[in-house]
Amino acid sequence: MSNTGSPKEKTANFLEGKNLIIGILVLICLALVGYVVWATDMVHYISKDKAAEKAISYINKEMLGGRFTAEVSGNVEEDKGIYQLYKFKIKIDGQEIPSYVYVTRNGTILFPESASLKEVATTTKAVTCDTVQKADKPALEAFVVSNCPYGLQMQRILAEVVKADQSIAENIKISYIGSVENGKIVSMHGDQEAQENLRQICIREEQKDKFYPYLSCYMKKGETATCLKEVGVDENQLNSCMTDSNKGLKYAQVDFSTATQYGVSGSPTLFLNGSQVNEFDFGGRTAQALKSLLCCGFNSQPSICSQQLSTDEAAVAFSEQYSGGTSSGDSSCAQ
Repeated sequence: MSNTGSPKEKTANFLEGKNLIIGILVLICLALVGYVVWATDMVHYISKDKAAEKAISYINKEMLGGRFTAEVSGNVEEDKGIYQLYKFKIKIDGQEIPSYVYVTRNGTILFPESASLKEVATTTKAVTCDTVQKADKPALEAFVVSNCPYGLQMQRILAEVVKADQSIAENIKISYIGSVENGKIVSMHGDQEAQENLRQICIREEQKDKFYPYLSCYMKKGETATCLKEVGVDENQLNSCMTDSNKGLKYAQVDFSTATQYGVSGSPTLFLNGSQVNEFDFGGRTAQALKSLLCCGFNSQPSICSQQLSTDEAAVAFSEQYSGGTSSGDSSCAQ
């Protein structure tokens, strides 16, 4: 996973896992097919674009089965070697495979440039503490939506990390996924979630000392009114923020624009120092794993980095208990 480059390059990391691996396996399977039946029917040639179209159709229908989408990347070229082939590169769900696909000029047999498979495989390596980009004041940004079970799980973990050391809150930002349409905030799970996103954004921006206490209460049962009172949120200030388009919507739009810039589509999604990271490379959805991930981003680690936090998987969705969750790299709410 890349740790440097433009936002477009950074968000390409979204496809480094399962999608890219499946793409590689597809090409390996096709290589075996090509090897076995290479000598058949080489007489009836078709155009290079038609051959590529047939190849892509076969990959999408027979190999990817609608789970992912392959497409030609760039131009289809004529290979002038001894076998007189067409060659082109492909993208699988937007991620280019850095090797050529070859197809016979009759459009019946295709196989990859096998020498490049090693190059592709290197892009799927897990991020380690040594490869994480460092900073004097690292920033871990978690994109969520407030009623996503796994967004709540991530908020629960980050609240636990902050509980261990309040000062680390300065290095963590919980941001929200959504949009503003016709002057109204919109979220993937409907208006109730959209309003809760806005509420949490306003508390984060204008009453930040109440932010984590409010989250810690809300994630138990989702009882907004009870938690606002229990935590002591200034509700007049909060209502002003939520109804004034020059306040709440502007704060929210910053989150949404950043999420769009990074290509975020799932809750939760993490970025450390501007590069996408995966908590499962550091141990999963636990306080210890998230603390370790964040600590890897420091040039000089603070005292919390030497603390041992909970290694229990955090509970998913609303829960009065911290632990009790089970999740994998696919556990997210997607737009």
